[in-house]
Amino acid sequence: MNDFALKHKGFTIIELMITLVIAGVLASIAAPSFSNIIKNNRMTTQYNELLASLSLARSEAVKQSENVIILSNNGAVWNDGWTIFIDADSDTVPDANEIIRVHGALSGGNILRFNSATNKITYIGSGLTKGGSNGTFTLCDDRGNSERKGLIISNTGRARHAVSSDTLAGC
Repeated sequence: MNDFALKHKGFTIIELMITLVIAGVLASIAAPSFSNIIKNNRMTTQYNELLASLSLARSEAVKQSENVIILSNNGAVWNDGWTIFIDADSDTVPDANEIIRVHGALSGGNILRFNSATNKITYIGSGLTKGGSNGTFTLCDDRGNSERKGLIISNTGRARHAVSSDTLAGC
């Protein structure tokens, strides 16, 4: 036997193909789980962004002693984003010098609904919501009602996570 054959060992093409097939089967089994993890993370992130926006608006209203409004960027369709602004001139329209933050549209095709008759939430200087601003946000993805999240805004301006006994809009 020559020395060349003993020093150079490696994989054959058949061994490599079998390894790739096994890796492919394992990846296809794990893919649905990763999809749910991604959707759960997206929903949690969007929920937290909404909660942070509400907290920012409330704290700015108290800090500035002014009305601060969170306004849907597209009427009743909250999944297209929202704008937070100080309503210094009391016209409920965000002027360039009044805007605190603009949040863009939700990703992943997720839907955000607010069950109030208005497309805005107004915090007054005390941190309370102005009449009619209380309500419930419902955040949904393509998995339907089983995975929806709710955020409830009270007249006191406080935002809290919806629990199973709370009524949420359907997805």
